[in-house]
Order: sequence, then C-alpha cells, then structure tokens
Amino acid sequence: MPARKRPHRAMLGPDSETAIDGGFSFPHSPLHARVEDDKAIREKLLQELDDEAPRGGAPADKLKGDYSNIALLLFLYILQGIPLGLAGSIPMMLSSRKVSYTEQAMFSFVYWPFSIKLLWAPIVDGAYFKRLGRRKSWLVPTQYLLGFFMIFFSKRVTALLGDDGNDSSIFLLTAFFFLLNFLAATQDIAVDGWALTMLARRNVGYASTCNSVGQTAGYVLGNILFLALESPDFCNSYLRSTPSPTGVITLSSFLMFWGIVFIVTTTIVWLVKSEKSISAEDDPEDGVAATYKLLWNVVRLPSVQSYVLTLLTCKIGFAAADAVTGLKLVEAGVPKEKLALLGVPVIPMQIILPFIISKYISGPRPLNFWLKAIPFRYVG
Repeated sequence: MPARKRPHRAMLGPDSETAIDGGFSFPHSPLHARVEDDKAIREKLLQELDDEAPRGGAPADKLKGDYSNIALLLFLYILQGIPLGLAGSIPMMLSSRKVSYTEQAMFSFVYWPFSIKLLWAPIVDGAYFKRLGRRKSWLVPTQYLLGFFMIFFSKRVTALLGDDGNDSSIFLLTAFFFLLNFLAATQDIAVDGWALTMLARRNVGYASTCNSVGQTAGYVLGNILFLALESPDFCNSYLRSTPSPTGVITLSSFLMFWGIVFIVTTTIVWLVKSEKSISAEDDPEDGVAATYKLLWNVVRLPSVQSYVLTLLTCKIGFAAADAVTGLKLVEAGVPKEKLALLGVPVIPMQIILPFIISKYISGPRPLNFWLKAIPFRYVG
C-alpha cells in the first residue's frame, strides 16, 4: 500500500499493527489492522520505541546506524523529483512556443500516475523476486527504465518541441512524460516501502521528511535550475562574458545527463545496498488478489470515503489560478526563467517546514494542523 508516510512516534514497522475502523489485515503491506483498544495499542508501540531508543547518549544518537540510510533515501527521492520537475517546466516552454491552452490541458495528464498509483501499489508490494529483494525487484528495473527512456528521448525531444521547424507534438510529449511519471510513481511505492525496513523503527518517522525534502530538491533541479540554465537571457546576464544564442544546457542534454545518473546510481544501489531478509510473518501466502480485496474493503470505510472526498475537493478553490497564472504571465512576456526564479525564496521554507511541523502532525489526529491551515489558503 502506498500510504506509508506517517508521523515519527506513530510510525509502524512491517511487523507492527495499528487499529482502524474495521477488522482488516493487509498482507504485503506495513499497515496491518485489527479491532483492538486504541489506547493499549498506542502504549504498546510507544513502549517498543522506548525500548529501541539508545540509552545514556545525546539525542543525536537516535540516528546512529541510519545516517547512510537516510542519505540514500534522500537521494532516491531526489531522483524521483527530477521527472516531476521536468514535467512542470514543459508548460512554460510550450507557452513561449505559442501552444494553445487546450493542448497544454492534455499535457496535464502526465501528473495522473502519482494520483492513481494506489491502483498498482499492491502489485509492487506483493510481487517480487526473493533473491533480489521485495523493494529492489521494482526499484532497480524502474530506475533503469527511467534512465534508458531519458537517454532515448534526449535525441528526439528537440523535434517533439517543434524546435526543428515543425509543429510541437503534444501527444508524444504527453505520452513520454506520462511514462516517466508512471515509472517515478512506481519507484515511489518501492522506496516508501523500503524506508520502513531500511530505517530502525525509532527513526521511521524520518522517511516522510526524506520524501518531502528529497522530492522538493529534485523538483527544483528539474524545474527552476533547468529553466534558468536553459535560458539564453539568464545565462548571458549572469553566467557568461560572451553572449550566446543558447543556454548552458538544453532539454536534450539535461535528459541525457540524468539518464546516465539514473543508470549509474541504480547499478551502485543494486550491487552495494542489501535488503533485510523477509520473515515468514511479513510474507503471507494470501497474495496480490487478497490485497486488492482488502483494499476494496478499506475504500468502503466511511472514514476513508470522507478522506477521499476531502482530497478530491480541497483544491477546487485555487486549482485554476495555480495552473494558469504562470502560463498567462509567460504569454504576457514575462521570461519563463524569471518566473521560475520567483519560487526560489519558497524553497528553504519547503525544506525546513517539514522539520518544524512534524511535532504538530504526530499523534492520533495528524490532519488537525492541515484543517486549521487550509482556510488561510482559500483566503490567500
């Protein structure tokens, strides 16, 4: 199951149990459920965490043994953010090429894989090769495919954008980036699951922080940094003494570089980083079909349906403004690289805020903080 980003003290390992409103138990997932007294479960889990905590040392000792794991998770999430950042930069490039909003609306489908990854998450979680490992069975091939597709399309993306004198091929661009984001979403499922067994139980709460910080950093690299270095005006103004009609990089060279990075680093992770062995308790025989059945039972829970309805409607008030404002500014003549640089001051906040608010979203009601903050988003 993909929903694995939980607060620090409430994080559960692959063999732990938590109560939800229903008697469902999930094979191939770190979330297991049964009817049991909430208070008793909470006290049991807190006692387990306290038993695992180092004694007699500084607070920083809690991370002892997990520094390299946290660094690896950060890097994997950074890689995951690269396709997302690139997908976000394409509409800016298309606007400067006078592509219609109708065609750009079709391109917005590239973000769907991250919204619907729940549909294939049980397969990623339950089908694997024991010799390779549950998570690496998916992480390694998806990252290899990401690398190979980036290298392959780096030689064709110029024509797809219409820079060779022909019209832009929005359909092929959409198909390409949809595929990249599908693979990145699959990688996200695998990394989320691996984080729960890679980190010590007392440190599993840092997995969500790694996701937030790493994916943000990857998005910045694929969006803001790329748009700045791709812009001739920005490079001639700040990076060059002799003007040139092109930027320091192109979309083609950027895809080629990161395609090579994906392939090289995936090979290193495959050969160097090992997974923990899978116990019989964490490897039930029910299989993927039973997981889908249990998933359906969970979706039918009233609390889950209310949560889904909230997520589907919470952005209606500002979604159009968020999507169109930047494109309208580019259409009005604002350079896309300067528009991208407007987001730079927000980046430190996006990286620091997860650390600051983590104490407020821990506990049995993690959404209370969001419910109190979202009205200000509508007012803004």
